[in-house]
Amino acid sequence: MSRELDEFAAHLAGMERASAHTQRAYLSDLRQLAAFLEGRDLTLDAATRDDLRAFLAARFGVTSSATLARKQASLRAFYQHRVRMGHIADSPARRLVFPQRRASLPNVVSVDDCFALLEAPSARTPAGLRDRCALELLYGAGLRVSELIGLDLADIQDDVLRVRGKGGKERLVPLVSKARAALLGYLERRAELRPRGGALLLNRRGGRLTARSVARHLARYAVIAGARRHVHPHALRHSFATHLLDMGADLRGIQELLGHASLSTTQRYTHVSAERLLQTYEDAHPRAKRQTSTISPAPRQVDLTLEELEHRRSLGGELLRDE
Repeated sequence: MSRELDEFAAHLAGMERASAHTQRAYLSDLRQLAAFLEGRDLTLDAATRDDLRAFLAARFGVTSSATLARKQASLRAFYQHRVRMGHIADSPARRLVFPQRRASLPNVVSVDDCFALLEAPSARTPAGLRDRCALELLYGAGLRVSELIGLDLADIQDDVLRVRGKGGKERLVPLVSKARAALLGYLERRAELRPRGGALLLNRRGGRLTARSVARHLARYAVIAGARRHVHPHALRHSFATHLLDMGADLRGIQELLGHASLSTTQRYTHVSAERLLQTYEDAHPRAKRQTSTISPAPRQVDLTLEELEHRRSLGGELLRDE
């Protein structure tokens, strides 16, 4: 890697405290840019706005609008850093126009499917108890998968978890009774996984569980539970927020629980709830114009209180027998 990218990588890791995923993505984008400029006999610092536009245009139609937007963000961050360090006078990325991104709604799992998923892991093995704990924290606490696998034993504080989110920001997340029971059940047998450190969730070799492993286990449990769609870890976080909103939770409270810096990020879940109301109308009202829709049906439990959901969970063991 070039000296410029080495300096920027150190800046991302140290000053920005960017996640490992963000660091990999930004540096990959910049290596692509460096290769593109090399074909024009240019260095990164010698690039103009037209060079950067040509780089992005070469990828238009090949990558998604979201990926193009991220590449543009990578360029802006890199050249802003070069300006601050005094290497160039002005950023060639400053006046780039962001590509139009298609608005998409969060992927939400129904309440029934969430309950079935949480009952799928075995309660008789250490690995099964670990997976139950992981799924309960993804859905019951709304954690990101990176926050989940980053948890240490020292982060458990009575009925709350100390969670490190994006940018290294810490927040305290309360544990509902089911999540706490799953956590305590796993901790009783965690030693059987032969831990080699203080990580909360361990793999079969005693090391820290990875995000890829969490996604793989979740996909397997979704099949066992008969989920009606593919379920990825972030879908459980989306479901956590949407189900709380459906039950009348305050949007500001959900923002705090999710660790969103901006309320506008949390507000997209209100669009999901509006879509579900429309689906209810389309399915049930005699004056509905349409009888079919591509929107997933609203779960039958959206009017339950949190306590009633907890009670249903306690009676829901018959949803799926442990394998």
